[in-house]
Amino acid sequence: MRDGAGTGRLVDGVLLDVDDTLVDTRAAFRTAIADVLAASVGDVDDATVDAALAAWRADVHGHYRAYTRGEVDHRTQRMARANELHAAFGGPVLDDAAFDAWDARFDAAFRGGWTAHEDAVAAPTTLLDAGVVVGALTNAATAYQTDKLVRAGLDGHLEVLVGVDTLGVGKPDPRVFVEACGRLGTDPSRTAYVGDELDVDALGAAAAGLTAVWIDRPGGRRQAIPESDVVAARAAGVRIITSLSELPTALGL
Repeated sequence: MRDGAGTGRLVDGVLLDVDDTLVDTRAAFRTAIADVLAASVGDVDDATVDAALAAWRADVHGHYRAYTRGEVDHRTQRMARANELHAAFGGPVLDDAAFDAWDARFDAAFRGGWTAHEDAVAAPTTLLDAGVVVGALTNAATAYQTDKLVRAGLDGHLEVLVGVDTLGVGKPDPRVFVEACGRLGTDPSRTAYVGDELDVDALGAAAAGLTAVWIDRPGGRRQAIPESDVVAARAAGVRIITSLSELPTALGL
């Protein structure tokens, strides 16, 4: 284990979420949703695409969370969400063959939209320059996220990548946070985790004994979080930033 306790640093390692922390996944999802709706429903206006995107990301029946708990496979959750999207916005019911075509179209558009957040490009280098090791912990499969990071130009400085397939479960299970720290070579008490979801990322990391940092980017997701939850997060020791450029200061670097 690395030990920088005598250096004055608060942490020896930082683990970063991928989607909507490093990569602008929201924009990529919007591109994909617009594409599949155009093919399945017909011409849709921007307001409809925005509403469909909000529904997709809300996932009110928790299909993706079930996937991260190891209860269903990726295809099952994606097909359920696709059919719920169609039911809400006028698309046909997708059987196995129709879903395969839908998913191929969705994935091609989604991959084409993978770009880094502007503040993510310099963040790993800044941390490394401060003597901190950097890795990633994500609730998607490692091969898929590796491709995403490569396409976004963010793979070069990440020493480890732990995904939902590493242990068969994902965040907020404390085991995945501890596993990622072990692979990074840092003690959880000397490791920060940075993610965009208050519950799964920040509170999950805090419960696992890490320094929790919630990146509270402006936008629709933030508006849906009650202020009482934000107050509770602060009380639990969660550090809140609005940009990765604020991360070094938040960690005392």
